[in-house]
Amino acid sequence: MGVEIVDMEVGVYKLISPSGIHLSYDKGGNGPPLMLVHGSFSDHRSNWELVRPSFEENFTVYAVARRGRGETDATKAHEVTDEAEDVAALIDSVDEPVFLLGHSYGAQVALAAAALLPHRIRKLILYEPPWPQILHQEQLERLEKLAQAADWEDFTTAFFRDTLAVQAEEIETLHSTEPWNEIVADAEASFGDIRALVNYHFEPESFRNLAMPVMLQAGTESPRELYVTDALAAVLPDVCVEALPGQAHEAVTTSPELYVNSVSRFLL
Repeated sequence: MGVEIVDMEVGVYKLISPSGIHLSYDKGGNGPPLMLVHGSFSDHRSNWELVRPSFEENFTVYAVARRGRGETDATKAHEVTDEAEDVAALIDSVDEPVFLLGHSYGAQVALAAAALLPHRIRKLILYEPPWPQILHQEQLERLEKLAQAADWEDFTTAFFRDTLAVQAEEIETLHSTEPWNEIVADAEASFGDIRALVNYHFEPESFRNLAMPVMLQAGTESPRELYVTDALAAVLPDVCVEALPGQAHEAVTTSPELYVNSVSRFLL
C-alpha cells in the first residue's frame, strides 16, 4: 500500500502494511537506503540519535518506529514475526534493495524480515540479537507483577539488573541521567517486546540459506551467552563477527564514532 508523507519538515512518514498496521518511520540523508530497526527501551529516535547524523552523510536512512513507538500502531500479543512483516513491508516499498541494521530485539526482527525478503537485502548487520530464553521464569514473573502495577521504573531497573546483568552502580548512575527518563517511558512498549521474544521459536539453522553478507556485532564486555551471535556465525554462509572493543550492549550510544566506523566499513 502507499506511502504517506506526514510532515516533510521533520521527515516523518507512514506506511499501511498489508496486515493493516500503520507503520511510521523517519527518513533523511542521501545515498543507498539503510534501514534501522531499534531495540527495546528505546525508539526509532533515541536508539540512533548519536549515530544517525553520520549515517545520513552516506545513506538514505529509514529509521523504523516499531509497534507502540512514534505513530506506529500499538498492539498486544504480537509476535516477532508480526514485526518482521512490518519491516518487510517497508523494505518492499523502497525502490531498490536496502542495507538492514537491527539492534538487540530489533536485530531479531531484522533477521526475520531478511528471511522474508532475502533478495531485497544488500547486506545485513545484527548487533547482539538476544536468545528467546534470555529471561528465566522467575524473572518473567517478577516483570509481569511490576507491569500489572504499572511500576515501570522498578520494571526497568529489574530488567537491566537481572536480565542484562548491568551492575548496580551503573544503574544508579544511569538513574541520574536524562536518557533514563526516555528508557522508562518506553518500558510498557518494551514489555510487549519481551513477551514476543520469550514466545519466539528461534532456530539458527533456519537461516542457513541467507546468502547476503552479514556482519554480527558484539561488545567485548557483553555476556556473550545472552545473544545468538555465535549460533548464527556457525550457520550463515557469508558472515563475519566484529567485536566492538570496550563496549557492551549499547555501543550505539556509548561509542558512536566507533559504531559508525564499524558499520560504514562493512557497508561501503
